[in-house]
Amino acid sequence: MRRGYPIHDKIFGALHDLGADYARLQPWHPYPKMTVAELRPPENGKTFWDFTLMDQYTEDFMQATAGHPVVFTFGTVPRWMFTTKTPTRYPENPDDIDWSYTTDKELNSSTVQLFADYQARLAGWYMKGGFTDEVGQWHASGHHYKIDYWEVMSEPDIEHNLTPAQYTQFYDAVAEAVRKVAPKMKFVGPALAYSHERGDYMVYFLDPKNHKPGIPLDMVSYHVYSYADSDETPEVMQHTIFQQADKFLTAAHYIDAIRRRFSPSTLTAVNELGSLLPATDAPTLLKPIPKSYWNLAGAMWAYMYGKLAVLGVDIVGASELIDYPGQSPAATLLDWNTGEPNARYWVVKLLRDNFGPGDRIIKPWVQTDWTTDPGLADQIYVQAFISPRGERKVLLVNKRDRAVDIAVPGAAGGSQQRVDQNTVASPTKQSLTQDTLQLPGLAVAVVTLRKD
Repeated sequence: MRRGYPIHDKIFGALHDLGADYARLQPWHPYPKMTVAELRPPENGKTFWDFTLMDQYTEDFMQATAGHPVVFTFGTVPRWMFTTKTPTRYPENPDDIDWSYTTDKELNSSTVQLFADYQARLAGWYMKGGFTDEVGQWHASGHHYKIDYWEVMSEPDIEHNLTPAQYTQFYDAVAEAVRKVAPKMKFVGPALAYSHERGDYMVYFLDPKNHKPGIPLDMVSYHVYSYADSDETPEVMQHTIFQQADKFLTAAHYIDAIRRRFSPSTLTAVNELGSLLPATDAPTLLKPIPKSYWNLAGAMWAYMYGKLAVLGVDIVGASELIDYPGQSPAATLLDWNTGEPNARYWVVKLLRDNFGPGDRIIKPWVQTDWTTDPGLADQIYVQAFISPRGERKVLLVNKRDRAVDIAVPGAAGGSQQRVDQNTVASPTKQSLTQDTLQLPGLAVAVVTLRKD
């Protein structure tokens, strides 16, 4: 994503072309020199703020998402704000991955306030043209961006190993500090990694009694990743991925029940949704990722999108725009060598182009509505929507790597857009002349029914 690198322009071009609302910029801790603006504590009346690298991708991100609301998650706590067992250190090469930056640390009495003040200065830098540092010096940025949501940390249950009470203390302090800079800012948290295992986090965080008076609970967030074991073949993987998806959906219903009980006006974002393969942090791939995997991951994403829409989730985020060996390569939307979109990207764009706020969600179809074959009901996911313009659209997902013929009443005279294993570009509309259509293995299709 750095300027001057071979696929930089394609990365941000793909982000622009996607046209996503609430794209999430989340600089992550393995790259301290690119994600932490103050790597050293103030000393001898001098501070060490440096936005040189951070500004590059932030400016490009804001340009690529112009006209759309965005979420900022500058969540890494500068290491020096903790009582650490090892000296504050980081690689001099900003491209080097350093997983140790957030390890060997302990909270001290000033960590929370130091981080809150740091976050407020970041908000000032990007929203108010600059900030005054710890020694009274003004740092001018020239930035006056509109940021719609400020997410407090990312995956604090693993990245910082915080308890629910500790995280809530951070959230409240950051919200107070950032609102002094941006009074209309809305906030997101806790961006849990293990959402299916940490119901205690959600119960504590969503209970207003555990927050300071006046602290907003605008949006609750969590992450969902399905993954396959190292010895699974693609034939087995297609079953595992969707079984895990269903497990996460059970957790999503539980989280929504907690939200409705404690804070029903709070919105919900599953702002990282993707798939992983073993050895996500290995610098080289153990074996090539099968081409069919990208369609499987896209089909799972579309399936979860439909299910989460029915549940009432407000935002579903496709994770992640660009990854590569050493950095969760199986989660990428773009090829790390060429910058070209893969099938996951085209699925996200297909859904982004066809569905969104204002759609009426039709009661989910049950098996007997469209087939008497229980095997087919397990293989095909169906969800219907009606757009604000009255267009009737049906989302179809083939969860298996085998083609199937499916009848969609009203399809004849309508159109279809589809992502399958031959897709290399944005799917175009194809006219349909009959109600029965073939859905290739692991394909995702949107059928727009004829106007009666």
